[in-house]
Amino acid sequence: MIVPGGFAGVTARAQIPEQVIPYVCAVSKLKPRMLGPCVGYERAGEVVLVGYPLHDPKDARAMEESVSLALRIPGLHRITVIGPARPPQAPESAAVEKDWYCSLPVPAPPPGQKIRNLLRRAGRELTLERASSWGEDHAALVRLYLEKRPLSAGIRHIYRSLPRYLTESSGSLLVSARLADGRLAAFSVGEYAGLMNAFYMFSFRNPRIAPPGTADLLLAQLLVEATERGHAKMNLGLTVNEGIGFFKRKWGAEPFLPYMQTTWETAAQGIASVFAGLFRRRS
Repeated sequence: MIVPGGFAGVTARAQIPEQVIPYVCAVSKLKPRMLGPCVGYERAGEVVLVGYPLHDPKDARAMEESVSLALRIPGLHRITVIGPARPPQAPESAAVEKDWYCSLPVPAPPPGQKIRNLLRRAGRELTLERASSWGEDHAALVRLYLEKRPLSAGIRHIYRSLPRYLTESSGSLLVSARLADGRLAAFSVGEYAGLMNAFYMFSFRNPRIAPPGTADLLLAQLLVEATERGHAKMNLGLTVNEGIGFFKRKWGAEPFLPYMQTTWETAAQGIASVFAGLFRRRS
């Protein structure tokens, strides 16, 4: 399939973060290629197919056609498909993960009283820095997060690649929240390379010093940015777990697109890789 504007056109039409080409290439070093109406990423006998067709992310039949194209890649050993459904080509032994992408309309509905109270409190104690540069305190906050959580190798690789992503994606935005003494309490990253859809990519906070409402204050700023840039929707990412899901639901986010990750070996001996894990984001 020839996409108007090439890979930049894919990013412009992105419905999910995995269709933002600069993001995926920065954190994975995989090579993008079009497989019918879907974009895929490949490396050393592996392919990750983002099975959400650009014309309609819920078109399971078009996803199936793209899977067939991916399976014809010479030397393929392992395939991961993320899409709205399990591809019929997947064997019974395939590993499967399920979730939902959540979203908010832009402009977002007015938050409830509880969120407004949190925003006022956090706003009194914090100063937001828009488009601040990545520093050692940002890296230290990521290390603190990694130390406290049992995350997969792929997710850890993504988080350690954040500086490269922020450099290589012109649509990314880093917003930092600092206390009066200058200490970094938290930061969030938004992505605005899509024409219609913005993306809430990552958020980190120091629970020892961040006041209540810090994450809400950062999300509110990212939503303001999306409004000012003329986006119609913000993809808040996957539900992941109850805590993260609750945070998104309290803002009024709703599931809008099913997520199913299916991985299988296509030969008797597959190769080990963390790259498929890159596409199960933990934010």
